[in-house]
Amino acid sequence: MSTRIEDYALIGDCETAALVGRDGSIDWLCLPRFDSPACLASLLGDETNGRWKIAPADDAAKSQRAYRDDTLILETTFETPTGIAVLRDFMPLRDGSSNIIRIVEGIQGTVAFDFEFMARFDYGQTVPWMAFEEEGIVTAIAGPDMLILHSDVPLGGNDARVIAGFTVGKGDRLTFALTFCSSYMPRPKPVDPEAALLETERFWREFTARCPDVDGWAGPVKRSLITLKALTYMPTGGIVAAVTTSLPEKLGGTRNWDYRYCWLRDATLTLLALMKLGYYEEASAWRNWLLRAVAGAPEQMQIMYGVAGERNLREWDASWLPGYEGSKPVRIGNAASEQFQLDVYGEVADALMQASKGGLPRHPRGQAIGDVLMPFLERVWRDPDEGIWEVRGARQHFTYSKVMAWVAFDRVALMAQDLGDDDTARRWREVADEIHAEVCAKAFDPALNSFVQAYGSQALDASVLQIGMVGFLPPDDPRYVGTVEAIERHLTRDGFVLRYRTGDTDDGLPSDEGVFLACSFWLADALDLVGRRDDARALFERLLALSNDVGLLSEEYDPVAKRMLGNFPQAFSHIGVINTALNLSRRKGPAEERSDANPAVSVELGA
Repeated sequence: MSTRIEDYALIGDCETAALVGRDGSIDWLCLPRFDSPACLASLLGDETNGRWKIAPADDAAKSQRAYRDDTLILETTFETPTGIAVLRDFMPLRDGSSNIIRIVEGIQGTVAFDFEFMARFDYGQTVPWMAFEEEGIVTAIAGPDMLILHSDVPLGGNDARVIAGFTVGKGDRLTFALTFCSSYMPRPKPVDPEAALLETERFWREFTARCPDVDGWAGPVKRSLITLKALTYMPTGGIVAAVTTSLPEKLGGTRNWDYRYCWLRDATLTLLALMKLGYYEEASAWRNWLLRAVAGAPEQMQIMYGVAGERNLREWDASWLPGYEGSKPVRIGNAASEQFQLDVYGEVADALMQASKGGLPRHPRGQAIGDVLMPFLERVWRDPDEGIWEVRGARQHFTYSKVMAWVAFDRVALMAQDLGDDDTARRWREVADEIHAEVCAKAFDPALNSFVQAYGSQALDASVLQIGMVGFLPPDDPRYVGTVEAIERHLTRDGFVLRYRTGDTDDGLPSDEGVFLACSFWLADALDLVGRRDDARALFERLLALSNDVGLLSEEYDPVAKRMLGNFPQAFSHIGVINTALNLSRRKGPAEERSDANPAVSVELGA
C-alpha cells in the first residue's frame, strides 16, 4: 500500500524539493527544478520507479519525527528493541549544485540500518548506468543527468539499485550526500555534510526570526511561512502551487493535475501574507516575477506560468506510471494554462495595488502593464470564461470572474480619485458600477438567498465567499450574510467546505473530490467578517488540526476516510493559514484592507 500523503514531510533548497516518508524513504525528487523530470518517483508508482530509503532493518521499528525548531531540517527518531537513532534530512541552499544530505546519529544502544538507493530518471522510467568508484562513491548517469552518491559506509549493488547495511551506536554519526550535476560537465566539489547542516540551520532560523507572533498562532504561521519559502524558486521569486503532480482529488480517480507551476490567482493573497508578516524582500521578488511573467499582449496573459515565467506548459501523460494508489493518468504539464480565466486580470490589478499600498518600490513596468491591461479588460469582461476552478467544459459567466473584474476597475478608480485624476477615476468607476449592477441582477438567487456559481445557475460555489472579502458588498449586506449561511448549510462536509455544488450525487455535492482546504479558510474569514468571531476561530482551529504531524497541509481532505487528498504541500492552503490567522488577529477586516485607497502612494495601473 502507498504511503499516505499526510505521512510525507518536505525538504527543499528553494529551487526544488523532496518528499520524505515516515519510513525514511525519499519517494519524490525532481532535479534541478521543481518542474524538472523526477529522478525518484515511487510516490506515483512503486520502488522500481525510484526511491532512496534509509531505515532500521527491524520492520517493527517505531518512528517519530519533527522539524528542528524554525527550520526545514527534518529529524526522524527511530526506536527499536536494541536502541534509538535519529535520521536528519535536509537540502542546503545551492552553491553551484543541488544536494540532499542525510545524517544518521546513534542516540542509545545500537540500531541496524538498511540502505537502498534506486535512481530512475525521466519520471521513474530510465534506469541509469551505475558506476561503483572508490569505496562509498557511486555515480548514476542517464543522458545529460548525473547523480553522485557519497556515503560513509561501503556501497554495493548493480544498475538496478545500490544497497548497504550498517549499524550505529551511541554517538556515531554517518553521513550520506546525493549531488545532482550535468554528466558532461566537471564534477562539483563534494559537499561537507556537517558544515552544510550548520549553514542550513542558520539560514532558516534567520528567516523565521523576522516572523511576528500572531495571536498565539506563531507555530502554524511560522511553519506555513517556511513552507511558502520552500515552494519559492529563489532565482526568480516564483512560488509553485505544490511540489507534486497528479496526487488525486479522489483516490483512484482521474482528477490528477500538475501543480508545479505558479498561478497568477495566488498573487494578491501571497503578497498580503508576506507583507503583513514583514517579508518585503520575498513579496518584492514575487511581485517582480509576476510582472515579468505577464509581460506582453494582455490577450496572451495566462493563468499560470513556469517558475521562470515559461508559457509552454504542454500537458502529457506519463503512461508508464501507475499513479498514486492507482489514480491515473499521471499528468505532466497543465492544459489549464491555455484557458481564458477572467478573474486573473483582477488578481493582477489587485496585487499591484496591494504592493504599492504595502510600500514596495514602484516597478518600472507596472504603469506600462496597467496602460494595456485596463482597456483590454474593459473590452472582455462581458465574455464567458472557464472560471477559477478551471472547468474543462463550456465557458460560462462565472460570478467570481465578474467580481474580480469589478475589483480591478474599483481599485483603479479609488486610487485615481485619491491622486486627483478625476477623469480616469470616472471612467473606471462607470465600468465598475456596470459590472456590480449586472452581478447583483444575474448572480443572486432570491430562492437560495445566495449568490450562485454562474449567471442563471442554482449551483453554489465557495468562491463567492470572496464577495465580502474584496469589498464587493459590505459584510452586513443581507445578500452576503445569506450567501455565507447558504454555503455553510449546503456546501460543507463535516463543517469543511467543498468548492462547488453539482447534481452528481443525491445530496448535490461533488463525488469526485474531498473538501477544499483553502475554501474552508475562506469560510472562517467570512464568518469573522459577518460578526461570528467565535465560529470563525472554532473553524480555524479545526482546520489547523488537519495538519500532519510536521504541520503540513495538502490541497484537499477526505473527512470520511480521514486522509489528505490532492497535491502536497499546497501553497494555497498554507496561505490560508497565514491570512486567516492575521484576519482573526487584527481590528480592520480584510475587505477594508484590500479596498482602502492610500493617497500617499502612487498607482501602478494606468488609464
